[in-house]
Amino acid sequence: MKRRNFIKKTSAATALLTLGGLPLQSFATSEKKHITILHTNDVHSHIEPFENSHYKYPNLGGIARRATLIDGIRKENPHTLLLDAGDIFQGTPFFNFYGGELEFKLMSMLQYDAATIGNHDFDNGIDGLYAQLPHAKFDFLSANYDFKNTVLDTHVKPYKVFVKNDIKIGVFGLGIELKGLVDPRMYKETVYNNPVETAREMSRILNEEEHCDLVICLSHLGYHYKKEENKISDLELASKTKDIDLIIGGHTHTFLPKPTVTKNIVGENVLVNQVGCYGLNLGRIDFYFDTDKNIESKGKSIIV
Repeated sequence: MKRRNFIKKTSAATALLTLGGLPLQSFATSEKKHITILHTNDVHSHIEPFENSHYKYPNLGGIARRATLIDGIRKENPHTLLLDAGDIFQGTPFFNFYGGELEFKLMSMLQYDAATIGNHDFDNGIDGLYAQLPHAKFDFLSANYDFKNTVLDTHVKPYKVFVKNDIKIGVFGLGIELKGLVDPRMYKETVYNNPVETAREMSRILNEEEHCDLVICLSHLGYHYKKEENKISDLELASKTKDIDLIIGGHTHTFLPKPTVTKNIVGENVLVNQVGCYGLNLGRIDFYFDTDKNIESKGKSIIV
């Protein structure tokens, strides 16, 4: 298998997503295999839409509307993955009252495939997070949080491989350093490992051992830090690693209208995307694989 020529991506290509309301399959030849990645981040317990009188986001968001969008996209392309990049908890009275039960039940109804863990997901403590896991019918992925001395041991996986349309998709998770951000009593003996080193090992495993055609990092590191140069961001992670095709980010509430194309350590293209916060947007990235497993992509952020 020759290494894919990743990624043919331009503003014009992105515009194809909205031209004439045509389904994306119209742009793919019969020889190409089409995979759709949908994603959210930093939803922060926002279940209902914002009120019409809201100063910034009037009548936007809401999980019912997101469900309608997701259902329509899945009917268009059944080879779809739905992912979340963390901070599912904290932000509305729904979390204060139900402790995360409602969020996990609704995400399960939407058939999320996987999520990573954000810092606010520890806001009821690691025991509170553990208590809600039975309500989550999807996997939690985190490769750089070592939970072996906590109740989450064996309940969080470093990565998972999905197969859609005969394409192997490897997904792994990364979390931000909790020290200085979260009360140590909340995460207890969770050990934080360097995300760059972890990502290098995960991408090696997923490429060389699992033979994945597409590698995705679910990150809660943050998109970019202008004033905190020592903090590892998604853009920095991309520049210091290889063989990661897409980084789906969270934490910094960064609204990107379309994925950023940046370079990895060997000069290959990497997509980095984040869709703000509060369930206001749904990220969509479509990948097309030819017979040699080379990839083309189109991506955008959909307003909910």
